[in-house]
Parts: sequence; C-alpha cells; structure tokens
Amino acid sequence: MKFMERQVILPLWQGRLRGHVRHPAILLLLFAAILALASDAALAHAVTLGDKGYIQEVTGVNIIPFLYLGAKHMVTGYDHILFLLGVIFFLYGMKNIAIYVSLFAIGHSTTMLAGVWFDFGINSYVIDAIIGFSVVYKALDNLGAYQKWFGVQPNTKAATLIFGFLHGFGLASKIIEYDISPDGLLANLIAFNVGVEVGQLMALAAILLVMTHWRATPSFARQAYAANVLMMSAGFALMGFQIAGYFVA
Repeated sequence: MKFMERQVILPLWQGRLRGHVRHPAILLLLFAAILALASDAALAHAVTLGDKGYIQEVTGVNIIPFLYLGAKHMVTGYDHILFLLGVIFFLYGMKNIAIYVSLFAIGHSTTMLAGVWFDFGINSYVIDAIIGFSVVYKALDNLGAYQKWFGVQPNTKAATLIFGFLHGFGLASKIIEYDISPDGLLANLIAFNVGVEVGQLMALAAILLVMTHWRATPSFARQAYAANVLMMSAGFALMGFQIAGYFVA
C-alpha cells in the first residue's frame, strides 16, 4: 500500500486513543485478543487435539478430510486472521486486495508445502512468536509508524510475501511435529493447502463485509486508530505467550 492510499488516515498519529469500542469491527478485534489470551492453543499453532490425532493416525490419500482441516485451520487461526485483517485494513478496490491476498497465499503455500515435503521446520514457539510479530509489524505500518519514526515506508508487497513465507513455516512445523504419514503425503498436503485457501477466502469475505460497512461511517478514521492499537496489542500478547512457552517447554 502506497503512502497516498492512506493519506487521509495517517493523521491518526496526532489523535489519541478514545473509547470507541462499540463498532462490530473493533469488537471483533477485542474478541480475537481475548481469545489469544485465554486459549490453550496460544502456546502452539491452532490445531485441536482431535485434529492432531487424526493427522497422526491417518494413512493414504484423504482429500476431503484434509480440505476440511485446512479450511478449519485458517478460519479458526486468529493469528492468520489478524494479519490478514491488517493487510487489507487500508486497501480500497478489489484489484489491490487481490494482489496482496495473493502474495500472502503464495508465501504461505510455498513454505508449507516445501517445508513438510523436505522435512524442514522451525520450532513452533519461535515461528509462532514471529507470526505474532507480523501482526505487530502490520499494525504499526497501518498507523504510519515507520514513516514517522524513520522517514521511510517499507515495501508493503514485499513484507506481505515475506510474512506469508513465515506463516507457511508455522503450518509446516506443526504438521511435521505430528509425524504425518508419507503414504498419500503429496495429495493430502495439496488438499490441506487448498482448504487453507478456501478458509482464507471465507475469512476475507467476512472481513470485507464488516470493513465495507465500517468505512462508510463518519467515525472510521478515529476508530481505525483504536482498532490498530488493539491489533498491535494482540500481536504482542501472542508473542509473549510463545516466548514464555518456549522457555517453559
């Protein structure tokens, strides 16, 4: 996203955080933050114990179950959802949104598939802390922090792709930990990845419905500041849980 695309919103840095938490979009962010703080899954990537058991036990090609698991993972993955929300927060026009979402999809699809196939993963706590940082990074970008602090605007497309790669390693690392069967591995991985993309489109559709309505309200500018501060706080909370989990584990 270029500077001019956010020029109307960037003066938010000169504003102050007010108690505007009545709008559904900000309540959604609050819910995500509370979920991140309260959920046992905050100490590991969002895969339930039942799904973990299934992945460990199943053998052969299982297209439909892995499609479902991929979609479920994305729809319930609050870390992914928060980052996706941050990416499209100030994007207007479906062409721009499609470009950024595609870059994110290319990134996490590449490293998820390659990571599992070549058995290359990163410690789950470390990579999930980095994913939490991606939420913080994007919230600060939305607030214009890098321009204010350093006088430069990082390449937002490159950042989206790079963080997409890192989100994909989060998926790959957890699947590797579950010791997925090599029997039918490629087909199951592709099905899982397609499911992730379907889940991402579902989440994106819901976010865009809320954002379209919200942007039409006169209070969007001042509430956008509060929303991105909440998003940043949720990212820091995720980072803290993962770092704590790393040392405890």
